[in-house]
Amino acid sequence: MKNHRLSFSSVASVLSVAFALGLSGCSANFGDTTNTSTQTAVHIKGVVHGGQQPLNGAHVYMYAAGTAAYGGSGIAASSSNASTSLLTAATGNPADGNGNFYVTTDTGGSFDINGAFACSSGQQVYLYSSGGDPQLGGEGVAGTPNSAATLLAVVGNCASATPSAAFPTATFVSLNEVSTVAAAYALAAFATDPLHIGAPSAVTGHALSGTGIANAFNTALNIVDQASGAPNPTLPLNSKATVPVTTINTVADILAACVNTTGTSSSGCGTLFSNTTYGTAPTDTATAAINIAQHPGANVSALLGLVTTTSPFQGTLSSANDFSLGINYTGGGGLNETFGIAIDGEGNAWVPNSGTDSVTKISSAGAILSGTNGYTGGGLNDPAGIAIDGAGNAWVTNALCCGVTKISSAGVILSGTNGYTGGGLDGTQGIAIDSSGNAWVTNFEGASVYELTSTGTILSGDNGYQGGEMDGTQGIAIDGSGNAWVASEDSFSVIKLSSAGTGLSGTLGYRGGGLEDPNSLAIDSSGNAWVTNHTGAVTKISSAGTFLSGTNGYTAAPAGTQFPGGIAIDGSGNAWVVNPGGGSVIELSSTGAILSGTNGYTGGGLNYPEALAIDGSGNIWVGTIQGHPVTELIGLATPVITPISAGLPVIPTTDGTSNLGTRP
Repeated sequence: MKNHRLSFSSVASVLSVAFALGLSGCSANFGDTTNTSTQTAVHIKGVVHGGQQPLNGAHVYMYAAGTAAYGGSGIAASSSNASTSLLTAATGNPADGNGNFYVTTDTGGSFDINGAFACSSGQQVYLYSSGGDPQLGGEGVAGTPNSAATLLAVVGNCASATPSAAFPTATFVSLNEVSTVAAAYALAAFATDPLHIGAPSAVTGHALSGTGIANAFNTALNIVDQASGAPNPTLPLNSKATVPVTTINTVADILAACVNTTGTSSSGCGTLFSNTTYGTAPTDTATAAINIAQHPGANVSALLGLVTTTSPFQGTLSSANDFSLGINYTGGGGLNETFGIAIDGEGNAWVPNSGTDSVTKISSAGAILSGTNGYTGGGLNDPAGIAIDGAGNAWVTNALCCGVTKISSAGVILSGTNGYTGGGLDGTQGIAIDSSGNAWVTNFEGASVYELTSTGTILSGDNGYQGGEMDGTQGIAIDGSGNAWVASEDSFSVIKLSSAGTGLSGTLGYRGGGLEDPNSLAIDSSGNAWVTNHTGAVTKISSAGTFLSGTNGYTAAPAGTQFPGGIAIDGSGNAWVVNPGGGSVIELSSTGAILSGTNGYTGGGLNYPEALAIDGSGNIWVGTIQGHPVTELIGLATPVITPISAGLPVIPTTDGTSNLGTRP
C-alpha cells in the first residue's frame, strides 16, 4: 500500500438468456428501461418447485411493486407501500380472502398466466407463490399442503415490445428457492415483506427512487436465470463479474429445509423462523429470505445447520462469517488497484484505477461502459479520488502529479491534455463537489485545499486555502452550508472551511475525539462529519465542532480492524466503513453502535478494501487493492441519493443540514 493514499467515499456472453428467456424492457436489456405508456396483456408459463420438487396446488400471484412509498427493513407494512395485485378474474379462479386473483399449479408444479391482466410500462413486476403440496411421497402422491412455502421470482419492467404482450419473450419463469434468494437480496432495500415492496415513483425534483428500484429488479434478473431458476455463474453483460453461486445455493438450501416439509410445525421451519425474527416472527419462507438478506450476519451458525450434503442445491458453504452476497468484478475495463469509487444518478459506478492510470465506468447491471482499457489520458496519473457533479461528469484527482481530470458522462476528457493544473496543485487526493458545481480538492503535498469552478478555473489563489495547521490533507466533504471539511492526516486534526475558504475550526483545527491520522470523511443529513482514523476509530463531529463520539471515537469495531479508509452514509443515516485489515465492511448506527456483527460483512472475499460508495438500490460498491478490484455487495444498505452532490441544497442552510444520507 502506498503512503498517504486516500481511501474515501465518495460483452460477454448472455449465458442462458437465449433459451426461453430474454425479457423485454429492463430484463431483456439488462438495465435499460423504456417509457411506453401502452397497457398490454401477458402470457407467461412457469413452474413452482420446492427443493427441485414440484409444488402442487400452489397459488401463483403477479404483483407490481408499489409506487407511493418505500418498503424496507424497519418500515411497517401499510397500504402506501403495498404491492399491487395484477391478475384478474380472467384467471378463472375466485379471488382469495384479500380479493387478489391467482393461478394454480398442477402436479408437475406448472402454471399458465394467459391474458389475465394489463400492466403499464415502468411497473416493476414479480411473481409470488403461496402454499402447495411439496409431494414428499413423490410427484402425484397427495400429501400435506405447506402454507409456509412461499417463493418469489422477478419478471421485470412491464415494457411492451409489441402491442399484444407486456413480456413477449418471457415465455417461462421458474419460482424456487434460488429465485427467491435473488429477489430477496436485490430488493432487500425496498421490501418490508413479500407483499410490501415499493419506492416512490418520483420525488419532487428527481426520479432517483424509481431508478433505484428499477435497477434492483434488474439485479435480481442478472444473478439468476429466469427460465431455469439456477444462479448465473457470471453476470450476463460481464463474464468477468462472478456471481456468488455457493452463497446463493446455501441460503436457498436454508429455505428448502422449510419448503420441503409439512409446514410451520416442522423442525426446518421452526429453526428458520426462530433465527430470522426481527420484531415479528416470519411465518413463511419468502419473508424469512428477505429477513436474511437484511440481516446477513445474524444467527449464521444456526441457519447453516439446516444445510446438509443431501440438500437440493449443491456447492454450498461449509462455514461462513455472514451471508452477504458480493459480486466480484475480477478485471476488464482497466480495473486494477482501486482507491476510490463514486456513483452517478443512473446508478453507474465510476472507479479510478491506480494500477492502470484509468477510470472504469460500470453500469448498474455490471456492464463495462468505458471500453477495454477504461477511460485514459487527460493527465490521469495514479488516480485516487473521484466525485460526480450534477451533470454526471466525473472529477478525478491524480496522486502522482499535479492536476485534476474531468471526464464527461460519455467518457470524453473535458479538462485538456494534462487535466486542470496550476495554482500549486501537487499530489491531489480527496475531491468533493459543492452545490454550485465547484470542485474542492485536497492538495497533499502542498498542505492546502483548492477550489475549482466547473470549467477548471482556480478560485483559491496560488497557494490554495490554508490554515488550521493543515498537513497531509486527505479526505474532503461538503456540508449543507457549503462548508468544506478536511482530514489533515499529519496534524491529527479536521479543518472546517467556509465556502469562501475561511477557516472555521480555530487555529489548530478540531483535535481530540480519537482523531489520529484521519483519512476520509462523510457528512450526514444533520451536518455532522464522520471521520475514519488509521487507529481503527471513527470520530463523529457536530456541525459546531463538538465531538459526539466520545474521547476516543467509536472504537467498538470488529476484531482486526486496521486502517479504516473509505466511509459513506446510507439513506438511513448509518455509516459504512471499509476495514482493510479485517477484509470486511462495517456498519455503524447514527449513534455509533456496530450493526454488522462481530467481524463485519465479508461477502465476496474482500481483500484489503480501501474505498466504498452506496447506490440508489442499496448496493455497496467496494474498491480493493488486492485480488479482485471491485466487489458489489447486493442490497446491504439503505438506498441513498446519488451522486453525493445531489443531496446538497441549492440554497445553503445555516446549520449544515441537507439531504445527504437520506433516501432518494
